[in-house]
Amino acid sequence: MGSNQNDISQPLLLTPNNNNTAESPTLTPKAKTLEERHNELSVQLERELNNTDASLAQRLVAATWIELKLLVRLAAPAAAVYLVNYVMSVLTQIFSGHLGNLELAAASLGNNGIQTFAYGIMLGMGSAVETLCGQAYGAQKLNMLGIYLQRSTVLLTMTGILIMFVYIFSKPILLLLGESERIAAAATLFIYGLIPQIFAYAINFPIQKFLQAQSIVAPSAYISAGTVLVHVILSWLTIYKLGMGLLGASLVLSLSWWIIVIGQFIYILYSERTRETWRGFSLQAFHGLWSFFKLSAASAVMLCLETWYFQILVLLAGMLPDPEVALDSLSICITILGWVFMIAVGFNAAASVRVGNELGAGHPKAAAFSVVMVTSMSFIISVIIALVVLALRHKISYLFTGGEVVSNAVADLCPLLAVTLILNGIQPVLSGVAVGCGWQAFVAYVNVGSYYIVGIPLGAVLGFYFKLGAKGIWSGMIGGTFLQTLILIWSTYRTDWNREVDIAQKRLDKWEEIPEPPLLKE
Repeated sequence: MGSNQNDISQPLLLTPNNNNTAESPTLTPKAKTLEERHNELSVQLERELNNTDASLAQRLVAATWIELKLLVRLAAPAAAVYLVNYVMSVLTQIFSGHLGNLELAAASLGNNGIQTFAYGIMLGMGSAVETLCGQAYGAQKLNMLGIYLQRSTVLLTMTGILIMFVYIFSKPILLLLGESERIAAAATLFIYGLIPQIFAYAINFPIQKFLQAQSIVAPSAYISAGTVLVHVILSWLTIYKLGMGLLGASLVLSLSWWIIVIGQFIYILYSERTRETWRGFSLQAFHGLWSFFKLSAASAVMLCLETWYFQILVLLAGMLPDPEVALDSLSICITILGWVFMIAVGFNAAASVRVGNELGAGHPKAAAFSVVMVTSMSFIISVIIALVVLALRHKISYLFTGGEVVSNAVADLCPLLAVTLILNGIQPVLSGVAVGCGWQAFVAYVNVGSYYIVGIPLGAVLGFYFKLGAKGIWSGMIGGTFLQTLILIWSTYRTDWNREVDIAQKRLDKWEEIPEPPLLKE
């Protein structure tokens, strides 16, 4: 990014002329930055969609090619970031599972239960940065992106202090929720080691959204991939060589998240691509926190209602007869779902960034077309993965544990898992569209009705009253997800994108403030 990005003509650079007969320098155009190429493609996309001289087929082909160029370099690295980050938790779960079924149940309950509580709140509150930064970047109000990042980090850190007490008192909470004493005690030990991870979340998610809004995702992917290698080595040493068991496994997971945070922040400080959006620490980070909190809270409620949905299902499984097998089989399927869900979350981020950027830039047709493209791509990939899962349903569980009983239970759940995978090829992407548009409050109401009025009660009735066990609980989850997906499809279909452009502009005008001198120029 640079101050010349809006110039009509490109600056010229002087380079030596190797021709012996000429003394004068040769003028060559300055290479375009990634941001300039991105802006050009965005303008070109809107122009192609409005080109009445071309047939509909010609417009669609041209627009599809442009959108694919924008999406692939955004969605693929974004999916890689979320997938790699999730893999660290899965690897920790796998290492713990090979200690025994009790350790697997404890790590599953810690990862998919209590940890999901913090993950949902932090990622949800960070989505406010996604909305504001995405639209501000599209409108070229670059100076505000760093302020939004800092405000969100302050709020999430304060929230993390409150969440920490849930971790500290996790054992009585789990017992109150009906978990067995044996599983609750082991899970609590694992959860204590995750306390430092809370504050890594508080910094990581605002940073991720800040970078994603600028279509900067590859550096985060490289940092995360490198951290996974470190995570595997440290986990092996800590669990098996030092004998620290569950506590050591979770402490290594917390440390790995902090490595990612530090790596990304160093990139922001020294990268030319963030020079215009990060201008140092500022006192503005502490101004207007209450208004920013209200927007962040709406974002958190939207996502928390979704992530807690899966958490509650795991807790319900712990109350079934033979809870270890039920918990192990359901948590393995949810872990596999989580792997694929992270791919969908990459498309979620792509949808949010693309829609937010286009709305901020005043391109309604480009925003609508991006929604269709990213949803279609995510759906096709999810169908392919669902077919692979069905083909391997009798072997998947052996990645986590060696028990044949658990393997049969997982294979029995796989058809339901495949249906859920297909639904999750659509639903998270449309949630990303909602974030890009700033519809968090609306989606929160949809989630309440779909998940908590339909999904969970239906799952409880099928699982306990009709004695269908984990299959009944999962069937209820599918019912809630299916209802939510239908509502989001209908709402997106009926969207007036010209109106959304006007709303985005009003939102940016409301949140923009005159920057004050930074406390520390980086």
